Amino acid sequence: MERIPAYVQEVENSLSAQKFDDQPAELYEPMAYILSLGGKRLRPALSLAACELFGGEAQKALMPALGVEVFHNFSLVHDDIMDEADIRRGQATVHKKWNRDIAILSGDAMLVKAYQYIAQVDATILPAVLACFSQTALEICEGQQRDMNFESREDVSQAEYIEMIRQKTAVLLGAALKIGALCGGADEKSADSLYQFGIDAGLSFQIQDDLLDAYGDPKKVGKKPGGDILQDKKTLLMIYTKELDPLGFKSLNQSTFVNEESKVEAWCDLMIKSGAKAKAEAERDRLLQSALSALEAAQGENQGLKKELAAFAQWLSHRDR
Repeated sequence: MERIPAYVQEVENSLSAQKFDDQPAELYEPMAYILSLGGKRLRPALSLAACELFGGEAQKALMPALGVEVFHNFSLVHDDIMDEADIRRGQATVHKKWNRDIAILSGDAMLVKAYQYIAQVDATILPAVLACFSQTALEICEGQQRDMNFESREDVSQAEYIEMIRQKTAVLLGAALKIGALCGGADEKSADSLYQFGIDAGLSFQIQDDLLDAYGDPKKVGKKPGGDILQDKKTLLMIYTKELDPLGFKSLNQSTFVNEESKVEAWCDLMIKSGAKAKAEAERDRLLQSALSALEAAQGENQGLKKELAAFAQWLSHRDR
């Protein structure tokens, strides 16, 4: 991949040039702070890629791309409050560095800022861009609520889990691509195909994330394995384990373990023996192929970028960190 890293750098440079130094400082300093903590900047980079895929200049999608990134970081500020998280990207979360009220209000202001950036597109596509972004913002809220609801439920189906991760993770990826495509002059059908590419690639990414949490190399992933297991999260791996080996699932669920490591090891073994791990890998790969088919259906004229987007989706779904 050559162009996507260049787009990432372009987004980073543009974000650094944005001024969040208005008054009152307590409202704006947290915005600058959360954006300064870094991040992969992949969503806005994909907006630029999608724009050029259809023959547009990346600059035409730059401001809405920044809006996508500001929105993403707004959601992190509020997620950290709900999760009572102390650390984000190795630094104090906004509500810990300031306080809860400041984090809520500053996050609200970031949402408004995101809309201001998103709206800086050609008037002919503004209604379609705003409709896409607003629906995405609403679905992300719905996905977050579904995720919280799952915490108090014993039974979560595969369909429910997929819908939750579609809303929490995939829709913003899809929206970033669709908005970029619209900025580049794509017709509605091609823009929708690229949106579906983002949805399926995002779902595949999240399933790989679940697999890495359980089976990833700690040196590469950067954390001990089994975090989802220790938090009793209803991941696809857990859902498949219960479906494929209900007795084994019930037995482990009622077991007492001497330490966290033994609990993680026991569940990881059962996920393999039951076939849950293999089934999750198969679903990940099915979604990747669906994403690639959607990408192929998009009538972008830049074939080199189309190949790079395909390689990007492959990397997302089979990354080891």
